[in-house]
Amino acid sequence: MPLAARTAVVVDDAIATGFRARAARRVVRARGAARLVLAVPVGTAEEVPELPHEVAELICLHATESVPTVRQWYEDFAEPSDDRVAALLARGRPTH
Repeated sequence: MPLAARTAVVVDDAIATGFRARAARRVVRARGAARLVLAVPVGTAEEVPELPHEVAELICLHATESVPTVRQWYEDFAEPSDDRVAALLARGRPTH
């Protein structure tokens, strides 16, 4: 997907080590995004403070001492289908 001069929003299930977030940042920048927003529901208290230096905006709902397994933070950790994700994104899109 072309990202030149766009804002890229990367959503992940958690930040445990920060490796995936940093890899996403490199990909997004290599594709020319003007801005990167990273959104996660949970992250470690160690990694979360480091990431705002690497992204334009970080949204993290809960910082905890550790994230030994991401699964423990979810009632349902099943991977959503592409159709489910597309439906949720469409539901959040403005209608005007």
